[in-house]
Formats: sequence, C-alpha cells, structure tokens
Amino acid sequence: MELKLSTLRKTWIFDLDGTLVVHNGYREDGDRLLPGVAEFFQTIPAEDFILILTARPKEYADMTIEFLKSAGIRYNEIMFDIPVGERLLFNDDKPWGWVASYAVRLKRNEGLSDVHVTIEENL
Repeated sequence: MELKLSTLRKTWIFDLDGTLVVHNGYREDGDRLLPGVAEFFQTIPAEDFILILTARPKEYADMTIEFLKSAGIRYNEIMFDIPVGERLLFNDDKPWGWVASYAVRLKRNEGLSDVHVTIEENL
C-alpha cells in the first residue's frame, strides 16, 4: 500500500494490538513489535502528532508505556479502555480538492512492512 501525502504536519492514529504489536501478546509472552513497525515509526516526522488507541484496560498502562519506550516507539498520546468496536474518523476535505483523511485497514498481526509513505511536494 502506497500513501501519497502532503508536506503538512500530520496526525497519525494507530490501534495498538494487532497493528503495532502482536495481538494480546501482553497477556501471553509479552509485547512484541510487528514487522516494519519500528522502521515505519522512524519515518514519521518529529513534528507530527501520534495517537495510539487500545482497548487494553488501564491496569496495563505502565507495562505498555514501558514497552513502547524500550522499543523506541514515540507517541504524543495513548488512550486505554476504548471500545473494541469500529473506529470511525470524520474529517472534511479541503475546498481545493485535497484529501484530508485516510483509513488504512491491515490484516491482524501483519505489521506495517507493506505500508509506504511518499511525501508529495505538490499536494
């Protein structure tokens, strides 16, 4: 999957389990990053905003935050105890036709290796 994005600052919203780390790994052997996650996060500009969402109970917050820190996964905010149902993003496109939101659906536990971002100067 190739995303062509503008040079503007972005807001990245990631689910945690099954997207960034092995689904429910924290309940079994411990968290493990999925393929391509560390590399993908290294490409996100420092000025961009990263929000991580998870249905994990808050009682797992400290261990989750410590794991993300030790794995070098930066974020601005992380939210625990969110519903497990659909995640819906509503955003308006710009009047000049610029698309201002994307949804990337991934197969569980496949990671981000197949997601590629290109910054387009003309967007």
